[in-house]
Amino acid sequence: MRKINVAQVVDESKFNSLHLGVVAWCAFIMLCDGYDMIVFGSVIPSISVEWGITTSTAGAIGSLAMFGSLIGSLVCGILADFLGRKRVIIFCFIIFSFFTFLTGFAQGPVDFTIYRFIGGLGLGGMPPLLIAITSEYAPKPSRSMLVGLISSGFAIGGIGVALLGIFIIPRFGWEWMFFIGGLPLIAVPFMIKYMPESLAFLVVRKDNEKVSSILKRLNPLYIPKKDDSFEVYLPKAGMPVAKLFDERRGFSTIMFWITSFMALLVIYGLGTWLPQLMVQAGYPLTSSLLFLFALNIGVMVGNITGGLLADRKAPKKVIAGMLILGAISLSLLGLKPGTIILYLLVAIAGACSNGPGTTNYGYASKFYPTHIRSTGVGWTSGIGRIGAMLGPAFGGLLLELSLPTHMNFISFAIPALLGALAISFVQDKYSDFNMIANKPVQQFGKQQVNLK
Repeated sequence: MRKINVAQVVDESKFNSLHLGVVAWCAFIMLCDGYDMIVFGSVIPSISVEWGITTSTAGAIGSLAMFGSLIGSLVCGILADFLGRKRVIIFCFIIFSFFTFLTGFAQGPVDFTIYRFIGGLGLGGMPPLLIAITSEYAPKPSRSMLVGLISSGFAIGGIGVALLGIFIIPRFGWEWMFFIGGLPLIAVPFMIKYMPESLAFLVVRKDNEKVSSILKRLNPLYIPKKDDSFEVYLPKAGMPVAKLFDERRGFSTIMFWITSFMALLVIYGLGTWLPQLMVQAGYPLTSSLLFLFALNIGVMVGNITGGLLADRKAPKKVIAGMLILGAISLSLLGLKPGTIILYLLVAIAGACSNGPGTTNYGYASKFYPTHIRSTGVGWTSGIGRIGAMLGPAFGGLLLELSLPTHMNFISFAIPALLGALAISFVQDKYSDFNMIANKPVQQFGKQQVNLK
């Protein structure tokens, strides 16, 4: 009987149609997540006038939605390790799409906030799971790049918000931005049928036939045998979260959390308030939504570029460098440069705030062993969601204080610098990929498979 290490077979696979299917589904779901998360920023100027709410109240509404996202991120990461990532992803998808649709019927800030909070439970639960399942199926040499690629779906959703908002809001009203957010529900039956389940979950359920079939499609060098058994790292007794601090991983875990917190505070603060900041700076709403478009173009480029660089260079250097560049760009925004330079700086700020955040998830997915990977990424994202939760409130407070424009942007640059400092302290010597490098291997044809 052969004992096949699933993670090693996947690591040595070459990108093919099955990988493409996983990436396409995860990118699509991330796109919908991005649309529903960013859409609030596009309607703030409209609902502020219609309901007469202050900037601090609007910030509180955004923060309560992010609080729901925080809860979803923390809880769903743990549930997925026991129930399967696919089930939890689909449930979260249904929750946030349905309640985004209901938000279009809101008659005031109270029911609007309730819908956004419940939808946030699903919004926060999915990104870390999508990153984890992409990492689980991705060939090792391109893992960070593929994580960045599916994460760019979030930015495309934000771009969709900006482009649709320019056309929809003046003609049909802000409500239709949320009605559109409910349309992806029609994809649920196809998602149930075609989206793959976590390989580790299938191994735990001893569904060897399905595992063997998937591995053969992922890596033709693996030749199935009837008596093959499959191995993955499985959790020992105890809370999965506690395992994030085992084997001297605790300090690095805290550094991942701080980096995620700072990056998400910046991007969600900007994503929520950039249109309003530009309106107060004297730009019309249409032009202000174009700044949101530029921000998310930058986010998309930053996600992919960060992933590509992290596959080739030390991830911590990539993340730290991007955060520092983002802080510089934010600081320069306050100098009110020419229009073209202004759009460019906004795009760089988007690339170098969200890009490091998603690259940080890919870094964490490599750092933790398989059995706690979704918990590790989930809690990195979840603690980051505290930053996302505070970002809208932080921006609202800045606007309420009527600070000079350059001070608003400098205030967002400081967390980026703190995130760069934190990631530089992650200790790679205690990571899973260094431990795997020291494992004995067994040869199968031209393929090496670790025995763990």
